[in-house]
Amino acid sequence: MKAWESYFDVMQGVIDKIKQTQGDNIMRAAELLAKTTEQGGLIYGFGVGHSYHVIGDAFWRASTPANYYAIVEQSATGSTEITKSNWVENTYDLGRYVVDYHRITPNDCMIIISNSGNNIMPVDAAIRAKEKGIPVIAITAVDYSEYLKTRHRDNVKLKDIADVVLDNCSLIGDAAVEIDGFGMKVGATSTIPNVFLQNVILCQMVELLVEKGIEPDVYYNGHLTLMDEKYTKHNQKMVDKYFYKIRNL
Repeated sequence: MKAWESYFDVMQGVIDKIKQTQGDNIMRAAELLAKTTEQGGLIYGFGVGHSYHVIGDAFWRASTPANYYAIVEQSATGSTEITKSNWVENTYDLGRYVVDYHRITPNDCMIIISNSGNNIMPVDAAIRAKEKGIPVIAITAVDYSEYLKTRHRDNVKLKDIADVVLDNCSLIGDAAVEIDGFGMKVGATSTIPNVFLQNVILCQMVELLVEKGIEPDVYYNGHLTLMDEKYTKHNQKMVDKYFYKIRNL
């Protein structure tokens, strides 16, 4: 079997395991998001390092809720000076400051993504959110997190703090494929299920709201605005509604 075929098989197995094991947690997370949206709150996505890419994937894009707020802490995203971001994401109190700076309230909720669940910044953000009564949904690799030695001085990981934990079922070491003659596995396993899980709960949130007779705010694909003015007007209406609520919109 070729390496690319092995990667397909491993990742399909990860997604299948999520479907088999995470149904109850998916529904609990979606219900939290629906409640937040129904009461006019914002869904704050937060991730550092490579987890930020999952957050960016859901912000101001086609088919995603307009009340999704991507927290962009530039020094911790790895988009510039990436090796420095590892120091930043493991500095105490920065996660707390992020929650306070964005003035997140119990009317809102947070999706915090960390594959290991072990870096200090997302853990501190979750701790501060819980102190302030803000619901927290974690997307993390539970087995991997349990395998690792705890970094945080409070001896906790992200999975120990969140109200709902979504297990991305990623492999220990975040690597998928063994290659004969090469001493390590290759092919990261966490980004695909992280994006998948976030989209799953956002989709389920929309369905729950529609079942209650509530029409959620969702963006059309921007290219459709070239085809019909109604798409342009809809998307602009969404931007106008949230422009002063989402500071980086």
